[in-house]
Amino acid sequence: MSEDQQQLHQTLWNIANDLRGNMDADDFRDYILGFIFYKYLSRKMALHANKILKPDGLEYHEVIGHPMEKELIHEIKLDALDALGYFLKPTELFSELAKRGNSGGVNKFILEDLQKVLINIEQSTMGSESEEDFGNLFEDLDLTSSKLGKTEEAKNALIVKVLVHLEGINFDLENRESDVLGDAYEYLIGQFASGAGKKAGEFYTPQQVSKILAQLVTTGKDRLKSVYDPTCGSGSLLLRVAKEVNEVGGFYGQESNPTTYNLARMNMIMHDVHYKRFDIYNEDTLVNPSPKHSEMKFEAIVANPPFSAKWNPDAIISDERFSPYGKMAPKSKADFAFVQHMIYQLDTNGTMACVLPHGVLFRGAAEGHIRQYLIEDTNQLDAVIGLPANIFYGTGIPTCILVLKKDRASTPLSDRLLFIDASNDFEKVKTQNVLLPKHIEHIISTYRNYVNSPLEGGVRGVLEDKYSYVATLDEVRENDYNLNIPRYVDTFEEEEPVDLQAVSQQLQQLAQDIKETDATIADYCQQLGIDTPF
Repeated sequence: MSEDQQQLHQTLWNIANDLRGNMDADDFRDYILGFIFYKYLSRKMALHANKILKPDGLEYHEVIGHPMEKELIHEIKLDALDALGYFLKPTELFSELAKRGNSGGVNKFILEDLQKVLINIEQSTMGSESEEDFGNLFEDLDLTSSKLGKTEEAKNALIVKVLVHLEGINFDLENRESDVLGDAYEYLIGQFASGAGKKAGEFYTPQQVSKILAQLVTTGKDRLKSVYDPTCGSGSLLLRVAKEVNEVGGFYGQESNPTTYNLARMNMIMHDVHYKRFDIYNEDTLVNPSPKHSEMKFEAIVANPPFSAKWNPDAIISDERFSPYGKMAPKSKADFAFVQHMIYQLDTNGTMACVLPHGVLFRGAAEGHIRQYLIEDTNQLDAVIGLPANIFYGTGIPTCILVLKKDRASTPLSDRLLFIDASNDFEKVKTQNVLLPKHIEHIISTYRNYVNSPLEGGVRGVLEDKYSYVATLDEVRENDYNLNIPRYVDTFEEEEPVDLQAVSQQLQQLAQDIKETDATIADYCQQLGIDTPF
């Protein structure tokens, strides 16, 4: 980590501590991220306006009071709405509010002005192509909440303090290689997810797991037409995929939690994904999938669905996402429902990778039927990867990754299935198990060696002793489609033979030592004139 990053993280943590006494981790995360997003929008707006005004020898703040102020503002707004998707006046910029709130070291009342600015950002997009992407983005940034203070003055003082803190951070947006803001965003999400328990962990996939999923679905590709996450949370997993290829055409996701849905849209915008290149939808993916997405097919799909979530399949039992299987995932465990949904949305040349609880590998009844259908009828399951326990925030259960491909049946891999047991590859960090870069590389290199094996004449059996195994579909059938990894990857460690003669000699020596100790105790007791204890 660079010195700038350390300084940034320390500043953000200081801000969190300012807010911590008033609210819980989820709340102050949302406030800080909301203000970071406002700062980002302001800086982006100022840079864009300055570029437009450069031929006139002006900067954006100099437009105020200019003889052609009205005309200049109008032209800049039209251009910004197309290029950025939103508009901010010079007086509405973050730096202006921070300066006004702490003028001369004295707090001035800016609470009402700030509330109006946040509303104006959303209203500036009304009637434009970006309206849906910016609508209600700041609804969780409640400046009237008593969590900020008991009086308006107390709320204002706290908000000014936070704005001044953030104003001191240089997000360096002019440097295309720099992602200071993205780093700040991911740091806050990661820190607060790890510190806030299950509630925060529900929407955050640890970065090491995200890397694995992203590298799996981009194997053999340097460009993707599209990437999709049906349970996208804050969108970090979608953005992680973009880091593994040169270009992603479009980002698509769905998230049922309104607060997290807002974070996902902010995350996209703050990572410089143009509003025309992403489409995030706020609804329950299984019961109410996005109408825009329903007929689309995606080249890469990644997901970390909520583990064993409850759902109601009764209303959609004839849905074509599920009907070919003849069975619906049980109401108490939606894991395979998410798999079915993703397979339906996967393009013919696509790959999907999702994290699921281990139970999907061996549970019977409807889940066993669906598992058999994916293996036998459609032959779309490509790999099963076992992960260590206790790597997700809020749950210690062991998990696995399923890798599926839409057209696997027509490939040289169609008669085999890869199993990887990475459950023992981790490092303990405090109470959490963490995958190191070497552990990630081990998983990915094993998978890619497997994928490339047809070029080398094919692979059967043990790929790496006690770590990976390439099973034939006949072996899977013999196991009645049970995918429990120990059935395929033999991790048994034979115990060293016991030297019974040496053990006998040790026992004899121990008996002699006891005899000598007893004699010593008896002698002491005699000297003291007391009975021996034996």
